[in-house]
Amino acid sequence: MVLPAARLNKVFQALSDPTRRRVLERLTHGEVPMSELAHGFDMALPSFSQHLTMLEDCGLVKSKKTGRVRTYRLAPRGLQVAEGWIDRQRDPSRISPTAPRRAMSASYSDSSR
Repeated sequence: MVLPAARLNKVFQALSDPTRRRVLERLTHGEVPMSELAHGFDMALPSFSQHLTMLEDCGLVKSKKTGRVRTYRLAPRGLQVAEGWIDRQRDPSRISPTAPRRAMSASYSDSSR
């Protein structure tokens, strides 16, 4: 089981890369086969595949394989962990007085691994 802070870190790490953000933007228009998705990026297919793996591992995209073709689609629910964190930063009144300490200590303990 992935701890909430670890999952949040993985989502933000995935979103920190411009290539992965562009992939997510392209997938807002619907499912795309990997070879077509990779077309607009100046990198080898194995390198591009690593970006897709990271996006899939943190729940931002889903894939399915039909024959030899792997197709990717956006998994918008994967963004909920980041949206929730951002919403709590916007409205601190929704956070209990002890929550920031717990969240902060969880973030630090996750990053030390």
